[in-house]
Amino acid sequence: MFTGIVQGMGAIRSIENKSAVWTFHIDLPDTAGLERGASVAINGVCLTATDMDGQCVAFDVIEETLNRTNLGQLELGGAVNVERSLKMGDELGGHLLSGHIMGLGQIKSCTQVGEGLNVVIEAPQSMMKYIHEKGYIGLNGASLTIGAVSDNQFNIHLIPETLRLTTFHEVKNGGLVNIEIDAMTQTIVATVERMMKQENRGGQA
Repeated sequence: MFTGIVQGMGAIRSIENKSAVWTFHIDLPDTAGLERGASVAINGVCLTATDMDGQCVAFDVIEETLNRTNLGQLELGGAVNVERSLKMGDELGGHLLSGHIMGLGQIKSCTQVGEGLNVVIEAPQSMMKYIHEKGYIGLNGASLTIGAVSDNQFNIHLIPETLRLTTFHEVKNGGLVNIEIDAMTQTIVATVERMMKQENRGGQA
């Protein structure tokens, strides 16, 4: 499990394309206590550390993950958001995330507001029922609060500290972001939908 509080940025040292499985070697900002087999969120995607050499950690990524996330678009030298897995007793500063990406959003606009940044993101229509103003969302592994929502787009307001610690300072129009909706929100929506269907069936009896 993760909190969506990005601990820093990692740098892509190398990418080995082995057809069905790609291996990413990433310099992490902190590897203290990290062991082979540990889970690390890279741009919000839960990956397993397969090898270590100092600060450089290897992660294997299967084709399914490459197709469903923005990891397949990473380039040598590029930056990624990094979060180590949650441990018992850790402070939960964001909201619980599993590292299982539900879909991709596309950045439609970025507007500088003082030292902050307003970003408009277009999401798949099927995900919009989970996205509401003042709710939480995981974007590239960062726990963020949703701003205004319209049709299949929503706003995110990024403060300077978030821009400093994450890759959001370099986002561009057309870029893709990994989206995760927390399990609680998914459960609430599913429960309400089920209750509404039951009520509709009852009214038709």
